[in-house]
Parts: sequence; C-alpha cells; structure tokens
Amino acid sequence: MTGLDRQPAPPEREQARRGPGAPRRAVLMLEDGRSFAGDAFGSVGEAFGEAVFSTGMTGYQETLTDPSFHRQVVIMTAPHIGNTGVNDTDYESDRIQVAGFVVRDPSRLASNWRAQRTLDDELENAGVVGISGVDTRALTRHLRERGAMRCGVSSTDTDLDSLLDRVRASPEMVGADLAPEVSTDQPYVVEARSGLPVFTVAALDLGIKRNTPLSMAALGCEVHVLPARSTAAELLALSPDGVFLSNGPGDPARADYAVETLTGVLEAGVPVFGICFGNQVLARALGFETYKLTYGHRGVNQPVADTRTGRIAVTSHNHGFAVRAPLTGTTDTPYGRVEVSHVALNDDVVEGLTCLDVPAFSVQFHPEAAPGPHDAQGLFDRFCGLMAAGRRKRGEG
Repeated sequence: MTGLDRQPAPPEREQARRGPGAPRRAVLMLEDGRSFAGDAFGSVGEAFGEAVFSTGMTGYQETLTDPSFHRQVVIMTAPHIGNTGVNDTDYESDRIQVAGFVVRDPSRLASNWRAQRTLDDELENAGVVGISGVDTRALTRHLRERGAMRCGVSSTDTDLDSLLDRVRASPEMVGADLAPEVSTDQPYVVEARSGLPVFTVAALDLGIKRNTPLSMAALGCEVHVLPARSTAAELLALSPDGVFLSNGPGDPARADYAVETLTGVLEAGVPVFGICFGNQVLARALGFETYKLTYGHRGVNQPVADTRTGRIAVTSHNHGFAVRAPLTGTTDTPYGRVEVSHVALNDDVVEGLTCLDVPAFSVQFHPEAAPGPHDAQGLFDRFCGLMAAGRRKRGEG
C-alpha cells in the first residue's frame, strides 16, 4: 500500500483495531510528502536519514554494517530479505551503521548453517528502526525519478504531517562531514597473514570495511589503520610502502583534512590507492570537482568498463557522490597527467582515476566486496605492484 491519503489513527487505537499479535503499524515518509505504509520491523521507534536503494540480491548483512551507509535509510530492492539470518563473521564494522532499513518481504525464519540470529532480532537488539511490507518497487522507482532525498520511518508517531515536519528538519547529506563519526579513534594494526610482512601500508580510515585490510593482509601487507583526521606526517612516520584511502560516508567536499593529508603523501612520492570515498579524495587533491548523483550507485551488480582494455567487471558500489572529469584523454593536474581508468556502463559516471606521472590510482567501487562479486579483487595486486616498483626505485630490492 502506498500513498496514504488519510490521517492514521493513533498507534494504540490502530493496534487495537488490528488485533492482538498483529504487526505494529509503521510509516515511511519522504521529504517530498509521499508516504508508504507497512509494518514495524526490527526496533520500534523512529529514524531519519537519506533514503537510498541497494540493488543487491544478497549481502544484506554487509550492507547494514558498511560505514558508508551511516545516516542513510536503506531500501532493499530484492523483495525477500533475511533468509540466511545474521552471523558474527560477516560484520563489516563493529555495529549496524544504517539509520533505518526498508524491506518488502522479511523472511519468517533464518535457514543457514552459519546463521546465529534472525535479522529482525538483530535490528531490534541494535535499536535500528525498520519497516516491512512496503512496495519497494514503487519506492525505488520514485527515488530514481525524483532522486535520493531525506526520509523518516516511524512506528510510534505515525501522524503524517508531524512526521513530514521532522523529516524536513533533519540534516541533508550535501555538506555533511561524516567520515570522522565512523572512523577509528585509535590506530590499530592488521598483521600480514604470511607471517613476515612483505609491505607496510598506512590506511586512512574514512569509514573502512573490515574486509579491506584483510584483503591486503592476505597478500602479505601489514596494514596500519589510522583515524580519519590523521596528518601526512603521521602516515609517513610509519615509513609505509604505500598509503591506502578507504571508503566512507558523507560529502567529499567537506573532507578538506583528508585532501590536505593526501597532498602531503603525493608530494612525498609514496604510492597511493583509494577506493570509493578515497577515490573522491584523490580526485579533489588532483584538482577535480565532486558532485552529488541523482540517486547514486548501491549494490553488488554494477557493470564497469576499463577504459584502456575495454574489459568489463561486475562490481560492488556504495556511493552517492562522484568525480567530474573528462572520460577520454588526459588532464594536466598539479601532480602531472591523469586519466579516467573506469566508467560505469549504466550512466557513464567516472569510476576510477590513474595518475601517469606519480604512483597513485583509485576506483569508485569495492574490490574487497565480501559477498561478491570478486571481479575487481586484482586491484589489490596492482597496489602491491606499485609498492614493489617504489621499493625498486628506492634501491630496496
């Protein structure tokens, strides 16, 4: 049911009308005034954030715990969510990061040998407000036509006018500096899996996912993860073979501290690899602009083309902002020539940059994707190759 056209009864009266044991009523209200009715899912309460949709058929636990979804209400376009339950292993951070969660048909039970809890219980225990029974196809079409916008989900105060007022009073994503809110407070180290490390990597945590340093550790990297506001001097004090810039939430135009840090790293000539938010930070350090996409790319089924080889990879995305740069040719920047390395096949959005005169490159997608796909995982090998070349240049073997 979509588009409520009457004022609902108070929650207590509505619940009494539904009868004992019936799901509690909930409402999703969009910033433009369109509303969707459903049932409470997860924690009872209300939540506000940017309404975005994810097109992945799987990986809902990784989505929920991805710091890049901080302050966003995520709509799953796949209709059936929760059938494999939740486990402790697949968390991409230390908590559920989404502001709210929207599904059409939640699984009635968890059926998987790795499942430890149900999705509904996990959301309730984490205090995350959700809504089920929503026509997510209609909701997604609306966001594709009108663009991502603020929304509210409530299973307490379902008065439409009141909820709309609170949605419009909530903060917008443009201009939001969110990376420090999800970054680590203290530096920590992920040891190389091979024993003795082959490379030392300094990773700037702008909202890093757990599988990212693990992917580098599997290739023999000792990864030092530092807080978002770390300086170039703090990163370079580790004598790293390379610097990694992670994914993260918010508007890259507000991350001047990360751009300043990166310029110091580029001037030192240390190899750089950035993904997602890190791609946008590198772009801004090179002098490119970033802008907000109409509805963004989110899901594990996004096709991307390598501009040099024409090879197509199906990749995992989670970004609402993008880089503005020429899709062909090279651009002169303060750090030499730069070319666009990858392009999204659905809409020609820039999906990667390669510096031709300094050792730096970045992509807008996720090569570490835990639920898959794994088409882009070789980019970590490329980073290792860049670090090895840097060592040879320094005469270190």
